Formats: sequence, structure tokens, C-alpha cells
Amino acid sequence: MSPIEYSAEVAELLGKVRRRPTAGWPWRPGEPVPEGLPVKQSWGWLFVPDGRVLTLVNPRDGICSLPGGSLEPEDDGDPAAALAREAAEEAQARIGRPYYLGYLYDRVGSANGGHECARVRMAAVLRSVGPSAADPASGRHYRRLLVAPGLAVELLGWGAPGLRQARAAVATAARWLGVPAAANEAIEELPVEGCTVSPGTVYPGAGYTGAVQPGGGRPGARG
Repeated sequence: MSPIEYSAEVAELLGKVRRRPTAGWPWRPGEPVPEGLPVKQSWGWLFVPDGRVLTLVNPRDGICSLPGGSLEPEDDGDPAAALAREAAEEAQARIGRPYYLGYLYDRVGSANGGHECARVRMAAVLRSVGPSAADPASGRHYRRLLVAPGLAVELLGWGAPGLRQARAAVATAARWLGVPAAANEAIEELPVEGCTVSPGTVYPGAGYTGAVQPGGGRPGARG
């Protein structure tokens, strides 16, 4: 097996990574969110043409994450709109049309004031990133890495449930987004000045009806 390639700067960043304990939320691949279960968060597997995904690292505490976050009133209850907005805020990223993958069932409601809720997962193409900047909501200034989906799971600390989620994301991306099932293994940091990654239509966010499930349907999510 060939060694994974990365720069000295990335090696220093990876040395700071601190994995959070897994929450143990059950993963519901391909299932619509049940009527009455509120969607409180939306996160995305954002793919580049060689099969890698965008993974964010907070250099201050070493915590890794996928782009995404909580639904806000301007998202109009649409997890795809929330993903597009959060990706832009956190990573200055523009994405293509999102595809619904499934949801995590948060039985203890840590994102919903102690009441059960759903955390949606989606897949989309990463179109471009702008100049690196701090998230206006949190002040966090993330480093933006492209890594293979399996390595993303390792950095996120999601274990076996995370691998199942990654496989669902890769299968959807290979079928609908035209990326290879076997990703490039190199670890690469996106340039601070920004760049175009995959030219094409950008998802415009709230009010747009283009977010779909694999097969063409709308995500069965209600917020």
C-alpha cells in the first residue's frame, strides 16, 4: 500500500486533531424523516471530482467536522438550504444540488432542548471555496482539508457507524455526482485565497426546490 501523501503543514495540523466521543445516534439511511420529528441540523459530505470530501479542522482545539449546522429561520425548514448556508459560512464553500442520504435519530434531543430530533445528512459536489475566513456565527476559523471519506471518518472519530454513513455517501456520489467510488488518498489543504474545484451550477439555498433524494424525490424532512 502506498503511503498517504501530505505536506509538512498538514502533518502539523493533523498532529493537533482531537476526536470527540461518538454520540451513538442511530443512523437511518435512505429513510424519510418521520412526520412530527423536527429536523434540527443538516451536515454534508461535499465531494470533489477525485472522490475526496471537504473536512474542516478547528486548529484551536483540534476538533474536526463536516460542513453543516443548525437550521435557522431563513432556511425555511429546508435542510438543503441550511447545508448550503452553513457551508458558505464555515468554509466559504459553494456547492451543487444536495442529495438526501438519511438522518441520525437524536433520541435525547441534545440539539433540541432535550426533545427528540433528526440530524440530516446530505451529499453534494463542492463547486468552489472563497478566501478563508472566520465563521461569522462562531468566530471559528477552520482549516479546509480534502481527504478520502474513510479518513474523514477516522478524523471525525465516528467509528463503525460513521463508516456506514460514509459508504452511503460514497454510493450516492458515485451514482449521482459522477465521482469515483475509490477516492484519491492524498490529504490536501485548500488554498487560503480560494479556488474553483468543480465548475457547474451552484445551489442557491432557501426557496429552491432542487434538493433531491437519490431516485429523484424530495427529502422527506420536516423542520
